[in-house]
Amino acid sequence: MIARISIGHAKLRIRCETSAKGMGIPMETRRDAVVVGGGLAGYAAALGLARAGLDTLLLAPGAQFDRRSTAIIGDSVEYLEGLGIPLRHLSNAQPLEAMRIIDDTRRLFRAPNVEFRASEIDLPSFGYNILNADLGDALRAAAERCTGTLEIRSEPAASIEISDAYATVRCGDASVRCRLLVGADGRKSSIRERSHISVREWAYPQTAIVLNFQHERTHDGTSTEFHTRTGPFTTVPLPGRRSSLVWVETPHVASEIENGTPAELSRMVEERMHSILGAVDVEEGWQAFPLQGAIAGRMTGPRVALVGEAAHVSPPIGAQGLNLGLRDAAALVAAAKRHRDDPGGNAMLADYEGQRRIDVTTRSAAVDWLNRSLLTDLLPIQAARTVALGIVGRSSLLRRALMREGVSPGSSLRFRIRDDQTATAV
Repeated sequence: MIARISIGHAKLRIRCETSAKGMGIPMETRRDAVVVGGGLAGYAAALGLARAGLDTLLLAPGAQFDRRSTAIIGDSVEYLEGLGIPLRHLSNAQPLEAMRIIDDTRRLFRAPNVEFRASEIDLPSFGYNILNADLGDALRAAAERCTGTLEIRSEPAASIEISDAYATVRCGDASVRCRLLVGADGRKSSIRERSHISVREWAYPQTAIVLNFQHERTHDGTSTEFHTRTGPFTTVPLPGRRSSLVWVETPHVASEIENGTPAELSRMVEERMHSILGAVDVEEGWQAFPLQGAIAGRMTGPRVALVGEAAHVSPPIGAQGLNLGLRDAAALVAAAKRHRDDPGGNAMLADYEGQRRIDVTTRSAAVDWLNRSLLTDLLPIQAARTVALGIVGRSSLLRRALMREGVSPGSSLRFRIRDDQTATAV
């Protein structure tokens, strides 16, 4: 508050500021969007909204990124590049030039090995593998460069109120009113719960051991997925003679692995890889995660949009987890641009829900089926899986369609439409 007191011909300006904090009243500010959750998907969503011109607040309490790696594929690479993170220029990002599947189930019906090469669809690589900690650092650096439209706070959301017109988030000594509230707060999302959005959760009888290791031979930019009776055993290349590993096992065996020594783990990893990368040296810092899945009944509520694990949880199979979250962020930003008059309004949320529902549902179902098909003892399912992989291995047309679909969802349909139109024109 500014008071003006006239003394003769002079005017004295006295600034009298009332501290709302001192009176116990939260200071209220307004933003176009508030993103709750400082994980990789939360940072990607907040940075994208800010770069799209929305005044955005990111609440990122205790944001830390672990030693796991993530294979960033296709459209996700392009989205990150649009945020100012060109993975192709980062020395700590490894191009993924090929992916192969090896049936190591040792069952009656054994599928042939299948190899997918990016060069088959005229790409230098499918994407890039990068440690989560390194990707997190890149996102933070990009956020620091995004001045003016993005503010980051370390406070959690203390309370949330939602109406048809706006959402109000209280954090620390501040109260923030926004038109769009983004829940990027993980599988136990308070935003999802506050919005009364149901979630279907399930668990697998498996545990994933995640670690990084050095090896004697070069990986040639190739990721190898061994299909075993307990689940996938997947190596993904890192820069140099290093790779990351997702090793899915029964909880009992996983517990023994988790408590092993580096020398014991190194020997076990080399044996399960059949020494394709030579001698192995497992690095310290391996982690174990029970395998779980979840999918929200909706990805939106009044003034609310969910992204990442707040909307869906996938086991670490097929590089779907974070890639789904990054595609959530990209679709959210695109919908916000199309509905600048009211981000968070019904039209924008319906747009976002429509863009994401099919991709999330089909990818979650595919990962679930693949994982369960390895665990089952039912011969018809084993035979079906063997036949399917055999057809993919023999058909270059189908293999290219699957690769395009994996890199960019919906692209195989776009190629088919284009080919049909070309044929008609001829």
